Amino acid sequence: MTRLTALNPEETTGKSKDLFNAIQGKLGMVPNMMRTMGSSPALLEGYLNLSGALSHGTLGAKTGELLALAVAENNACDYCLSAHSFIGEKLVHIDINTLNNARNANAADIKTDAALKFANILVNKKGLVNDEDVAAAKAAGLSEGEIGEVVGHVALNILTNYFNNTAKTVIDFPEVHAVAAV
Repeated sequence: MTRLTALNPEETTGKSKDLFNAIQGKLGMVPNMMRTMGSSPALLEGYLNLSGALSHGTLGAKTGELLALAVAENNACDYCLSAHSFIGEKLVHIDINTLNNARNANAADIKTDAALKFANILVNKKGLVNDEDVAAAKAAGLSEGEIGEVVGHVALNILTNYFNNTAKTVIDFPEVHAVAAV
């Protein structure tokens, strides 16, 4: 059972209504996570702004989706695993094997693999990475800007993972569950 309520976009007013209208116009729907975040327009706007800014980064949509899956698996967030598996397959056109490998922070491409592994290190070490962790990411071909973007993606996905795990958001995508639920 959910802990926080998903707002009905048809009945919402003010800033949340404006944000819902923008989301509806872009996605054709307002996903339950965003409907639930709508109780705090500041939170929803902050999420949308960071997500939008990172979407224009050098890592690209594919790597962004793979990072989201690695972080969601690490945080046992079924909502985010479900959403990003769907988005990755249907909208970004990533094959199922690649999506499943990303959940374990593995990728065939050396640079993507390094980004996923660095993301998991960030999560596991609560951001307290060491010189060797950063050096390994650089040695695999990640620029300093890309390392910064990985940190940004991890922060964004921790936000959504923690939010959905707190809210127990109703999953409105084909369901995917974490392998090792906490």
